[in-house]
Amino acid sequence: MERVLSGLRAAAEPTRLRLLSLLAQGDLTVSELTHILGQSQPRVSRHLKLMCDSGLLDRFPEGAWVFYRLAATGTGADLARSLLPMLPAGDTTLALDRQRLDQVRAARAARAQTYFTENASRWDQIRSLQVDDAQVEQALVATMAGRRIADLVDMGTGTGRILEVLAPHIQRGVGIDLSREMLAVARANLERAGCRHCMVRQGDITQLPLADSSADAVTIHQVLHYAAEPARVVAEAARVLKPGGLLVLVDLAPHALELLRDQHAHRRLGFSDAEVDGWLSAAGLRSDGQTRLAGDPLTVVLWRAIKS
Repeated sequence: MERVLSGLRAAAEPTRLRLLSLLAQGDLTVSELTHILGQSQPRVSRHLKLMCDSGLLDRFPEGAWVFYRLAATGTGADLARSLLPMLPAGDTTLALDRQRLDQVRAARAARAQTYFTENASRWDQIRSLQVDDAQVEQALVATMAGRRIADLVDMGTGTGRILEVLAPHIQRGVGIDLSREMLAVARANLERAGCRHCMVRQGDITQLPLADSSADAVTIHQVLHYAAEPARVVAEAARVLKPGGLLVLVDLAPHALELLRDQHAHRRLGFSDAEVDGWLSAAGLRSDGQTRLAGDPLTVVLWRAIKS
C-alpha cells in the first residue's frame, strides 16, 4: 500500500507528469530534460530523484552522464504505465514537450551519424570479407523461432543492430557496451526503428550490470574475437541466463587474415568448434549445435547453447 501511495505522491505534480510522458519514450539525460522542460537543472534533478526513490523511474550512470527511463519492473513501473493513458493527448504543454523531444533526438541522430560515418570504412572492409549480414541476421532470427523470450541481453551491442533485428521476437531487450560513442549510435538507431522496448546500457561485458538468471536469451555477435578472455565472457553470459535459457554466439571460424589483427584490433583469428564447446561446457551450458555460413574468405558460425 505504502509503495503505491509513494508513487502517487511522486507523480502528482505537473512537471513530474511531463517527465513520465517524456521518459516513456526512451532514455534522456538531465541536460536533455532541462532543455525540453525549460527548467533549471537543480529543479529537474530534484524531481527525478523523488521519482526514482518512489520506483517510477530507473537511473543508469554512464560515465559523467546519467540516463533516466520509465521503470521497467515493480509497483512503480505498473503505476506509471497506468497513469500514462490518462494524460490528455491534446494537451498543449505535452505537445510542445514532444516537439522539443524530437529536436533532441534529431541532434542525437546527427552526432551518431557523424561518428558512424567517420568509422564506417573499417566495418565495411570486414563485411566485404564475409557472408552478407542479411544471411547472418536471418539465421539468428531462426534460432529464436518457437521460443518465448521475455528478456534478451545483447553483449557488446555496438550499433544496436542485433536488438533491432530481434525486437519483433522479444518483450524486452537490453544491449551492453563499454563505448559511449557506440551507445549513442545504438540509441539513435533504436529510436529510429521505434524499438521502445529495447534499451542500451554502458557496462563491461565481463561484469554485466545484471542479476543472476535474469535473461531468457543472450546474444554475443562478433565480439569474442576482440576479447582478451573469451571464456570469461561466455561464463558471464551463462551467469545471467535463466535455466533453459538460450545463448547464441556469432563469430568467425578459424582463418589466417592477419590484417584483421593488425588493422582492426582482432585479438583472435576465429574459433574452432572444439574451443567454443570447451567454454560452453565449463560455463555449465549444453551445446545445441552450430550453423555455418561460408563467405569469401571468412566463414561466420552461429554456436547455440542451452543453460542446464
